[in-house]
Amino acid sequence: MTTTATRPLTDRPAVTRPGTRTAPTKGWFRGIGPIGRTVAIILIAVYCLAPFYWMIVSSFRRSTDIFQNTLLPTTWSLESYRQVFDGSTMFGQAMLNSLIVASTTTAFALVLGIFAAYAIARLNFRFKTVVLAVIIGTSMFPGISVVVPLLRLFSDIGWINTYQAMIVPSLSFAIPLAVWNLTTFMKQLPYELEQAAMIDGCTKWQAFRLVLLPLAAPGIFTTAILTFIHSWNEFIIALSMVNDPAIQTATVAISKFTGASDFQAPYGAQMAAGVLVTIPLVIVVLIFQRRIVEGLTSGANK
Repeated sequence: MTTTATRPLTDRPAVTRPGTRTAPTKGWFRGIGPIGRTVAIILIAVYCLAPFYWMIVSSFRRSTDIFQNTLLPTTWSLESYRQVFDGSTMFGQAMLNSLIVASTTTAFALVLGIFAAYAIARLNFRFKTVVLAVIIGTSMFPGISVVVPLLRLFSDIGWINTYQAMIVPSLSFAIPLAVWNLTTFMKQLPYELEQAAMIDGCTKWQAFRLVLLPLAAPGIFTTAILTFIHSWNEFIIALSMVNDPAIQTATVAISKFTGASDFQAPYGAQMAAGVLVTIPLVIVVLIFQRRIVEGLTSGANK
């Protein structure tokens, strides 16, 4: 009587039943455990927020205490904030100028970026990839490389010390950012929704306005925030094109703060101005944080 050799159980391939889920492979972040993840998140948060915390603390120190290394001011003072809003600095007007330039740049970039992104993402035409590559390529030039040509051009046409001298160059960097983000987002939207709207009687424009734009709202909000932050923090163009204190932006105004003498740097006033410039960005992000997260994570589970 012959016996058939049986295969060891350990050598048999694992059989996965239909409908069962296999455990995902754990990465280093998932494998360190909940305590390790909490510690890692705290360390990252401290690393990112420490400069801003130190800027806030330093803004409430007196000028004589500005170089102290204590975690909190020994004597709280509003001296630096009073220096910021001294009539000679015109910082309030500079904040308004930054708001005008950043808001206008964001509005134009969104309008042009939405239509350009729709054409690139949803329409078929020749050289579409080349057009997108050219748009992205224009944003790769550093701002300092275009200052001299733009300064010459704007001097010839009388745009020096005007808002458009800051808005138009900012658009050359804001529009590619908007087109790239919105194109990526619109490519993820199902074509069937637009086709269904047109079958129901909508025109191409109505399908775009009534169907695609509401669905693209998270991506539009995310792009608007990124564009606004970029325009709000812009420095080199505003410094080069404007020398009138009534037109200069907040970033330029901070760089021109002076101390009691030419050899004294007003660190306290600069810290206070930095806090005031950062507050609008923080408020905008807190108000639209849900939209921003939706835009950044859209399509992650598709």
